[in-house]
Amino acid sequence: MSTELELPFRSDTQLTEVMRLRVQSLQQRGLKRQDGERLLQPNEAVYRLDFSDQSLRFSHWTVRLSQPGRLTITATSQLWTPDLTHLMTRQLLEPVGAFWRAPGATDDTPIQCHEADAHEFGERIAELAKVRKVMYFLFAFADGCNPQTVDCSITFTVDS
Repeated sequence: MSTELELPFRSDTQLTEVMRLRVQSLQQRGLKRQDGERLLQPNEAVYRLDFSDQSLRFSHWTVRLSQPGRLTITATSQLWTPDLTHLMTRQLLEPVGAFWRAPGATDDTPIQCHEADAHEFGERIAELAKVRKVMYFLFAFADGCNPQTVDCSITFTVDS
């Protein structure tokens, strides 16, 4: 028997602030980023998933954009601790999840995405959940999308 488990992406404001302070510190000191370091862009924020169960199979994404815009979700591949180490480009997973609502789309128009990439991305998250309790993501907001206009979760099937 299997059940569904919907996990919401939660904004990690503390980690986002730590990453913004890193960018600010480099700018103030006139320093460059470390080779391969990935700095947080102004339109990005850190989100996390907390896995209560680790035996998961990807089922589907639930992404709601209350207005036109684009959301790109990039996962980090390892347990990343910004207080101890900087985020490196090699820690970012492919593919990314890209979701968007076109201008002029009605509220009942489904959110668009690259379905094959979104499905593969969901399966990779389920695989990583087998060895993690927490996973971090970079959410990039574009074209009118922002944290207040996004509601995002991922649903898995849990085998009992």
